[in-house]
Amino acid sequence: MNKQFKPKILSFLCNWCAYAAADSAGVSRLQYPPVTRVIRTMCSARVDPIYIVKGLQSGFDSVFVGG
Repeated sequence: MNKQFKPKILSFLCNWCAYAAADSAGVSRLQYPPVTRVIRTMCSARVDPIYIVKGLQSGFDSVFVGG
């Protein structure tokens, strides 16, 4: 088996902190893994835990909340 594991990551990013950093990285032409799906939130504290559970139930291997 030569199949390499590529995790699917769901990311909830705070609009003022983590999303701004990810956007800045994109403007600087830095790359981050294409297996990451980003959802912008107004504040990381407002991410309801049920969204984390639903992300895992939907097939994501990991859920990241950045603030």
